[in-house]
Parts: sequence; structure tokens; C-alpha cells
Amino acid sequence: MEGLLNKRVLVGVCGGIAAYKSADLVRRLREIEAEVRVVMTPAACEFVRPLTFQALSGHPVLTELFDPAAEAAMDHIALARWSEVVLVAPASANFMARLAHGFADDLLTTLCLATQAPLVVAPAMNQQMWLAPATQRNCKIIDRRGVLVLGPSAGDQACGEIGPGRMLEPEQLVRGLATLFESGALAGLHVLITAGPTREAIDPVRYISNRSSGKMGYALAQAALSAGAKVTLVSGPVCLRAPRGVRLICAESAQEMYEAVMPLAARVDIFIAAAAVADHRLDRAASQKLKKSEKPLSLQLSSTVDIVSEVAQLAKRPFVVGFAAETEDLEANAGDKLKSKRLDMVAANRVGLGQGFEAEENELYVVWKGGSRFLPRMLKRDLARELMQLIRARYRETHPTESP
Repeated sequence: MEGLLNKRVLVGVCGGIAAYKSADLVRRLREIEAEVRVVMTPAACEFVRPLTFQALSGHPVLTELFDPAAEAAMDHIALARWSEVVLVAPASANFMARLAHGFADDLLTTLCLATQAPLVVAPAMNQQMWLAPATQRNCKIIDRRGVLVLGPSAGDQACGEIGPGRMLEPEQLVRGLATLFESGALAGLHVLITAGPTREAIDPVRYISNRSSGKMGYALAQAALSAGAKVTLVSGPVCLRAPRGVRLICAESAQEMYEAVMPLAARVDIFIAAAAVADHRLDRAASQKLKKSEKPLSLQLSSTVDIVSEVAQLAKRPFVVGFAAETEDLEANAGDKLKSKRLDMVAANRVGLGQGFEAEENELYVVWKGGSRFLPRMLKRDLARELMQLIRARYRETHPTESP
């Protein structure tokens, strides 16, 4: 977390039961020697007293736009200019709506409009409020304006319901915040990523494929780019736009993806095999459309090339990260893949029942030689940043003379 050392962090606290987590957030920021000021909305004061944050931050807490004490020491414009980053945690549905539409009717929204510092929000609300079309629309508005949205995660909620809307844990927020000041963490490195499914032709109309959307691979490409890396993305057929600044190579079949990856693999520093490559292909695809018949259709299948294994066997190999989509025995299967394919790291996730493929959220069990870590369920863009931090840390451990 060295990126936050001596950084000036303004923490905004909105009303909600998650406000109690913000006390731990402030404590953690102080522990890594960030300088912290806290602004609370009136609703937040109903959940946690300002005195708590004053004791943890070491500075008076501001709650009113025209607080005489605040104006005497540091007016709201000066505080906006003081901040190197503004983090609103928890960010309520009401706050996000006002932020999206430019309201400045209290101290916190005024600061958010007045600052030029990066703005980060950590949503926290009832799962139905989070899923409401109005909230999702407001989230998209602030995202387009460059506001970094961290979370929410899913799980049990204080109201007794289960679903998305939980504020990320303080440790996760600190790590996410640190990435804003580590844009050069992968500077000088070339990262090659595969994403999406492949399609293996049956005839000119039909194909064998899987349910991969490519969202995780594309999120990893953005995370690597944001960390300063040169990024090449080899993508199967998806309905996504590649991040600006990423070199995109399109591939349809497993063989096409293999032919795109192998000439680059020995020249890159990190290879992340996030694509869901089809395991089988037809021995011979039909040249004409197969007509429907009463007779059973038999397809002769052969195994496709194992791209991640081929890269791992190169004499001059990059740091190799594989993905594993599992329906059972997640940890055991991830460990087996790490060893059998001689990978440096494996990120495994369960698929099915609304997880993994086609979902906006995911969770990962990440394993490497001598260690492992569980990344809890969160939006894939947040998960990609957390995974990229793990990859970066492990890469630096195994390549100490080559890391930036």
C-alpha cells in the first residue's frame, strides 16, 4: 500500500449501517500513514458519532456546509483543493443520485463538485435499491464521468435480505484506493491476455462454444493498462469494446487463438489465459449446412490445442496465469492445474447458478506455489484490479531484477 503513503485522503461518510465499517477504514488509512480528513452527512451522524472519526483521524470532523469552525480553519473549497483523493464510503443511493445530477446542497456533494482530485465511491444499500433501474442508471452516469466505483459485493444484509449491495470491506477499499497512485506499477512490462470464448465450426452456420462473455478478460486488460503496462488482448467473439490503448487481436477458433498467442508469448512478461477456450473441435467441419434429419447426428470430436500449457513449456516463458472454471472441488482442481500445467498462478471460479459466465460479478480462489488467497464476490472490474495486484506482487517476487 506504499502508494497511499503521505497521501491526503478525504473520506465522505453517508448514512447507512455500513458507516460503522468506515471507522475501520479510517484506522487502516492512518496505519499506512495516509493523512485523513472526514466529512459526514447529517444522516451518517445518526449511525456513528463524529467524535469516533475525530479520534481515529486526528482531525475535527466536518458535517455542515456552513460550519463556522470549519470555515475558520479550512473552508470547503480549500478542503476540496487539499484532497488528493476523495473516497465516499458508504455511498448511499441518495448520494449517488445527487452526485449523478450535480447537486451541491450539502458539504459532501459540494466538495465532490469542487475537487479536481480522483473521486471514488463505495456503494452500500439494500439489494433491491442497488438493482433498481434508477440506481443503475445513476451508477453508469458517474462511471462515464470517470468516478471510480468500488463494489458493491453481495451477501447477507442488515435488513435480512441476501444480494448485491454490501459495501466492500475496508481492506478491499484501501487496496482499490492504492491502485490510483500505482499507475506505474506495471510500467515497462508487456502483458498478454486472452479473453472470451472460442467457436469451433460444425458447418457454415453452427458451432461449438461456451457461455463466456469475455468480461473478466477485458476487465483484466483495463486493470493492466491502468497499472502502466503495455497490453495485448487476444479476444474470441464477444460483444465488448476493448479499452482504449489496448492492442486487440481477434480470433474465433482455438487454433486461431493459438496462432495469435504463440508468436507473442516468448516476448511478453506476463501471460494471463482468461479465455474459455473450447476443449474440443470437429475433426472435419461440413462445407455445407447440415440439414435436419430424423436420423441421429453423430459428431467426431478431437481435443483442441492447450494454449496455456504450450506457453508454459516455452524455453523463454513469461509469468503464466491460468484460469479454471469449475463446478466442484474448486481448490483441489485449481491446485492440480497449477502443478500439472506448470503454471505460476491459477485463478479458479465456480460456474453455474448465476456465477462466473455471463454474470457481472464473480469470486476467485487464487493459488500459487506456496500460497493462496480467496477474493470474495464483487464486480468483475473490481475483481480484476485485485487479481492484478496479486499477479504484480507474485511477479515481483519471482522476477526481482526485472520488476519496474
